[in-house]
Amino acid sequence: MPPRRRPAPGRRREQILQCLAGMLEDAGAERVTTAALAARLQVSEAALYRHFASKAQMFEALIDFIESSLFGLVAQIETQQPSGLAQAARMTQALLAFAERNPGLCRVLTGEALVGEHARLRERVQRLLMRFETSVRQSLKLAQQQGDVVAGFDCAQRAHWLLTYACGSLALRAQGGGATRSAGDDGALLALLA
Repeated sequence: MPPRRRPAPGRRREQILQCLAGMLEDAGAERVTTAALAARLQVSEAALYRHFASKAQMFEALIDFIESSLFGLVAQIETQQPSGLAQAARMTQALLAFAERNPGLCRVLTGEALVGEHARLRERVQRLLMRFETSVRQSLKLAQQQGDVVAGFDCAQRAHWLLTYACGSLALRAQGGGATRSAGDDGALLALLA
């Protein structure tokens, strides 16, 4: 049997994060420990700590990935879609689609995977969601400037409603009770934007 080759350092780090995200996909699973993660990867816990100083740092890397992916999509939507209303709807759809494609990361977004972890991780996710709400609110202000909303339309309130709807949908997906995108998402978004 030939000796097992070590992956490049950057590749091993990526493997650790992919494995962690995969382990988080099981909504009924116990809390992920570094021992379980190391066993799944067939490495020692010490090998994990050569790439990450702590499990919290692993979660922070996952949150970094979520943030860069989500706001990359937001930037594309803002660039490609001139309508502020369409931007707000598509941003919310992008968040829900991202969570659907990445169930383990969806559990990070809802905070479910962060129970028992350092509080700063939940605060970081909260800041990410508030930043998302701000992006949606800016698109709704654009819609207001474009004359696409009724008089008295409160952009901040509607952005908050959209985030609240999205967070509820994420929670259902994380618990496995809405794992696939429901046809109701589009209808709900239209109702929240009317």
